[in-house]
Amino acid sequence: MTTSSFTGCVLQVVPELDTGGVEQTVLDVSAAILKAGGRSIVATKGGRLVESLQKAGATVVLMPVHSKNPLTQFKNHKALRALIRREKVDIVHVRSRAPAMAAIGAARAEKIRSVATYHGIYNAKSGLKRWYNSQMTRADMTIANSDYTRDHILKTYNHALPERVISIPRGVDLHRFDPEGFDVRKIMKLDEAWGTGNNDTRNRFLLAARLTRWKGQVLIIEAANLLKQQGITDFLILIAGDDQGRTEYRAELEKLIDSHGLQNQVKLVGHVSDMPSAYSLCHFALAPSLEPEAFGRTAVEPQAMQRPPLAAAHGATVETVADGITGWLVKPGDAAAWADAIKIAMALSDEVRFDMGVAGRAHVKAHFGLDGMCERTLDVYRALLILTSRKYNSRVNS
Repeated sequence: MTTSSFTGCVLQVVPELDTGGVEQTVLDVSAAILKAGGRSIVATKGGRLVESLQKAGATVVLMPVHSKNPLTQFKNHKALRALIRREKVDIVHVRSRAPAMAAIGAARAEKIRSVATYHGIYNAKSGLKRWYNSQMTRADMTIANSDYTRDHILKTYNHALPERVISIPRGVDLHRFDPEGFDVRKIMKLDEAWGTGNNDTRNRFLLAARLTRWKGQVLIIEAANLLKQQGITDFLILIAGDDQGRTEYRAELEKLIDSHGLQNQVKLVGHVSDMPSAYSLCHFALAPSLEPEAFGRTAVEPQAMQRPPLAAAHGATVETVADGITGWLVKPGDAAAWADAIKIAMALSDEVRFDMGVAGRAHVKAHFGLDGMCERTLDVYRALLILTSRKYNSRVNS
């Protein structure tokens, strides 16, 4: 896809830049802005991806935009206004609730346009939390990362206008996630780090998600135990993810694996930055989230790598996985259903699995490519700049 020109300056505001779908989208959109001829600035607390942004040509401004403290929010508001004036920012794009009030308010005060992206489903059990969540819908345009997320926004907030809430699904970099673009040295290095061994011919399933309960790691361990009880042990489940300080949960997972005697079937392999190589080492992917995913890239990225996913049948995954064609949709939270689905996947012939993989990559290319996501996001920016220009010209000519 050829990216049209964009000469504006966009300030993205994100709490931190460590790892995850939100953070990767910041990098992807920043690269698209720069490629189109614009300027990209990111305000953030910081994180491991800051260097990557800077190397790509973006400007990174460190400030505590992650804070919910009212005094810090007030200071952030002033600092963001000063940054907008100093750098002649045209559009503020906020990507989380915590900085939403300060960032959207700063844009409004400086008379520039704002965009907010809903990367998750924000539930509220109190009026205060509902008000807090609603700040994301106060921008000039709200981007939902799936149709599921857009429907949630419109059902939850009466003030949200349908014409100002647009669905732009997360995009996968098909150049990075290319099953033919593998690096044998990287794959061998990862295989060695995992201790899985080149002679291990078992079906491998990759569950890639941060270690937090709602991502379903316990569910998959219980499913593995059910398979073992049936005498099925010819499989290996690799649980990849950072515990992000949740050491007690990681310890719980390790204890559960030991208590079920699953040390040979389930491994915790820690954080993985080279996801294409990780998928290359496996036959299938697991996305067993207990709560609905707003998008769920761990069900989409493996399809790009021609690895069929087994994904929970709720949330946006029903949009991203074609059941029985590119992967399987499995009953959420049901260990027996997941054990059965794993058995079905293991029973596939190499030829059928390959055909599913090919269909999965074609599906992602048609609907969830990175270029498409970036170009549609730039289109939102362009439309807002046109509106700003018209408003300015109308004021001058009146």
